[in-house]
Amino acid sequence: MARLAPPAPETLTEDQRRVHELIVSGPRGQVRGPLAIWLHRPKLAERAQALGAYCRYGSSLPPRLSELAILTMARLWSAEYEWWAHKPPAEAAGLEPAIIEALRTGATPDFGTDAEASVVHRVVRELTEKRTLTRPLYDEAQATLGDGRLVDLVGLCGYYTLISMTINAFDVDLPEGTEPALG
Repeated sequence: MARLAPPAPETLTEDQRRVHELIVSGPRGQVRGPLAIWLHRPKLAERAQALGAYCRYGSSLPPRLSELAILTMARLWSAEYEWWAHKPPAEAAGLEPAIIEALRTGATPDFGTDAEASVVHRVVRELTEKRTLTRPLYDEAQATLGDGRLVDLVGLCGYYTLISMTINAFDVDLPEGTEPALG
């Protein structure tokens, strides 16, 4: 059970309603999970959802790579809600089932010759686990992704760290009838 429930619709302040409508009218189409928790602080919700909209829908990373990064973050943070919300988009973006399963179990996926996916996965892991990028990985990521996509990837990692922290701090519930996938 969540530690903090989203504000009840009938209790929303004018600012909360405005931000709620802003989120609903955008590409997400609904307010759920950590976004719903952030409504307790509508200015945070408004700014964070704008960053999230950029990371998910406006980034220079193709969906397959951004969803790979998001699922990697979900696994590293054991953020069940994040995994639940992003596994279907990852599948739809063409992320291979074997890669998704390896991520779920905490194994290192076999990316074969997909240098971009390999670099994305390693950057996310190293940033999350070591809190930095070693010079060799930074140089490889810069050469493989380019400056713009590397900046977008680091921004995505920051945003999904906030998402993961919110999910874990407030025990954001999975939808009813959904089983945890990360154990």
